[in-house]
Amino acid sequence: MRTFSFRPALTLRGRRFKGLRGWAGKPSHPPLTDVPVGAFVLAAAFDVISIVGGDDEAWARDFYRAGSFALIGGAAVAVLAALTGFWDWLRSTEKGTQARRTVNAHAWTMVVVTGLVIAGIVVRAVGFWDEPSTPVPALVLSVAAALLTVLGGTIGGSLVFDYGFNVETAGDHPVWHRSETDVLPGEH
Repeated sequence: MRTFSFRPALTLRGRRFKGLRGWAGKPSHPPLTDVPVGAFVLAAAFDVISIVGGDDEAWARDFYRAGSFALIGGAAVAVLAALTGFWDWLRSTEKGTQARRTVNAHAWTMVVVTGLVIAGIVVRAVGFWDEPSTPVPALVLSVAAALLTVLGGTIGGSLVFDYGFNVETAGDHPVWHRSETDVLPGEH
């Protein structure tokens, strides 16, 4: 029996292109969120490590700078994630539904995260760039952003796993059966 099956997960043939939303069954938004989530959580961890090191440890400054660059990189990719998420919201949700309310909660949580991250970048770049370790205002902003990112990701995950929001399968054919044949989009 075969152990791996990469082709069905990676093929775009047979999938309808939906613009910013990606392809049918392969949305753009979820994979784009991975970078900001990782970056914002790492930035908070780096800042905590830097604070523990204090002003006397040379590596504390390195962790502070790493956290700063993680925030900048995460914010850059967050712009793309926000655009694709907005397009999903615009094209996929109906007013007055629980899914729309949950998408709104997810979106506003992530808008607040983005505001905290931008404020954190500004605080670092303008007021504290050459500090020997993470200053308290930068720490507070990065930890708050990381915690809200986890909350926003949980809400976004419930959209997919609880509501099946924007989930499109490879058709009516079940893939949860014993078979050596891969199920691909557009095939019967």
